[in-house]
Amino acid sequence: MPAASRPFHLMAKPTGAICNLACDYCYFLKKEDLYPGSSFRMSDAVLERFVDQMLAAQPGPEVTFAWQGGEPTLMGLPFFERAVALAEARRRPHQRVLHTLQTNATRLDDDWGAFLARHGFLVGVSLDGPRDLHDRYRRDKGGGGSFDAVMRGLAVLQRHRVDWNALVTVHTGNAHAPLDVYRFLRDEAGAAHVQFIPIVERADASGAQRGTELTDRSVSGAAYGAFLLAVFDEWVRRDVGRVFVQAFDELLGKHLGVAGGLCVHQPTCGDALAIEHTGDVYSCDHYVQPDHLLGNLTELPLAALVDAPRQGAFGEAKRDTLTAQCRRCPVLEFCHGGCPKDRVGVSVDGEPGQHHLCEGYLAFFTRTQPAMRWMAEAYRAAQAPAGVMAAVRSGALRPVLEG
Repeated sequence: MPAASRPFHLMAKPTGAICNLACDYCYFLKKEDLYPGSSFRMSDAVLERFVDQMLAAQPGPEVTFAWQGGEPTLMGLPFFERAVALAEARRRPHQRVLHTLQTNATRLDDDWGAFLARHGFLVGVSLDGPRDLHDRYRRDKGGGGSFDAVMRGLAVLQRHRVDWNALVTVHTGNAHAPLDVYRFLRDEAGAAHVQFIPIVERADASGAQRGTELTDRSVSGAAYGAFLLAVFDEWVRRDVGRVFVQAFDELLGKHLGVAGGLCVHQPTCGDALAIEHTGDVYSCDHYVQPDHLLGNLTELPLAALVDAPRQGAFGEAKRDTLTAQCRRCPVLEFCHGGCPKDRVGVSVDGEPGQHHLCEGYLAFFTRTQPAMRWMAEAYRAAQAPAGVMAAVRSGALRPVLEG
């Protein structure tokens, strides 16, 4: 079987939209309606085909199986034991197989911890800050908070020394408290790697990316920018080289001319697809809907779905539909118009399709430039970028919050 023409990322959802929590802002729970009457469990036959196709379709030597949901641990540990065994048995001699798991961590126990450690999983834990902020929207199906259960699961990962990162959604329930969130993650949760994901939630009840009305949980552009800048100001003074924030790492890479892995700020998209429990492959995790269904890998080779003209057009549309305001923006090289799913605003010229977070992105990318340039120059000179902390504290670099 031929490989795809380029490396790609595929989010695997073995339980579909099914989850043991009922987070208010979860866009994926609504996807259950796509498969009425389904068991929402990936069968062994689909799992086997998925593993074979992933190993065949990736053109490079490294193959990452990214398990997500819903809540993927609902499949049970035996499913993942089979998945790991299949991948190891069927990988080609030159291939290295990696596994990631995105979870709410509420179901993890020592059996899970031992398994994840033994097989080198990288685990993403959904954690929105300290108890009051986390429990604002991340609740169980009875309406109770999930914080205690998450922290118990996190303790399992730490006890077994599993590599993990914190995935933090930024919404109206926590955007006002950036340092409370960041310091909790750093000082109490012990997170060394953090991702901040803005909640921009369409009010359309179907879960499709339709309409321009947003829910009141959605963070504003100004609030998101202020959140990132407050965290950056703390990080650049004391945590460079100690805490790794995805948004900051990606931006430094852009200042160094290195292509990043975060699709949100790439010129085009289309290299991050999603596979449902049935084997259906969709253009993107945020576009799991009928008009973006590419096909099923039990019927068509995965490489052909990745390279399909429809998928190419989907990815190029991100660049080709930029507003005039975006095209003349001084930070276009860093932003590239953001994720297309969030282009629900109107530009200063009255043109629809402006990104909802534009104001925040502009502030963040502009005001971090002096520190980012300093770190990039240090890196090129084979010096530690962490030296930027002394430069900021000494006043040689102006703090971003005074910009």
